[in-house]
Amino acid sequence: MQINSKYGIKDLAKEDRPREKLLEKGLFSLTDAELIAIILGSGSRKESALELAQKILKEYHNNLKELGKATAEQLINKFHGVGNAKAISIVAAMELGRRYSLQKAVNKPLIAQSVDIDNIMRPLLSDLNHEEFWVLLLNRANRVIMRFNVSKGGIDKTFIDIRMIFKIAIEHNAISLILCHNHPSGNLKPSLDDIKLTNKIVETSKIMDIKVIDHVIICENGYFSFIDENML
Repeated sequence: MQINSKYGIKDLAKEDRPREKLLEKGLFSLTDAELIAIILGSGSRKESALELAQKILKEYHNNLKELGKATAEQLINKFHGVGNAKAISIVAAMELGRRYSLQKAVNKPLIAQSVDIDNIMRPLLSDLNHEEFWVLLLNRANRVIMRFNVSKGGIDKTFIDIRMIFKIAIEHNAISLILCHNHPSGNLKPSLDDIKLTNKIVETSKIMDIKVIDHVIICENGYFSFIDENML
């Protein structure tokens, strides 16, 4: 007798099928595990898609932010029944959620204080496993007109093209700009390289007549503002 190699959502009792539950009761009736089960589509020989989704969530302490840090390779290596397609689907869904949060935040991109910068950039930076350096460009009304990534993987000044920052700022008629990067380590304190780079960009900004409003370092547990700490 041939054994079905995949135990899918369709094999569950009707009342336990996430897709049917979504159609009948709406998105908000589904648990995180049920939503992930829909993304997975099927489980393995020994467990349903829902059981596999529950196992994945449990590994990441039932925390979607923790799951969002996982790479496709990590998911494949950790979980039996998760191959390339399932792993890619999960990380793609996590990235889509991250981008949605960022876009939603930028719909009202007025910068009045440092927490506004944190609100805009946290969805993008707080749960990354590597450093990224971003710049926000502002108009005369202190509204964000553009944001762009300058570097990934390090904050050392050799990785930051200061000329490119101001070239883009001039092209978009920016009046001021904000520097922002993350510390995956969770250490909010700026490093010596952070301080040196900030000072160098500030000095260049005086020549270009484009003011540096702030430099914000984002961590999972909070943020550090150069202007709030009187370092700018």
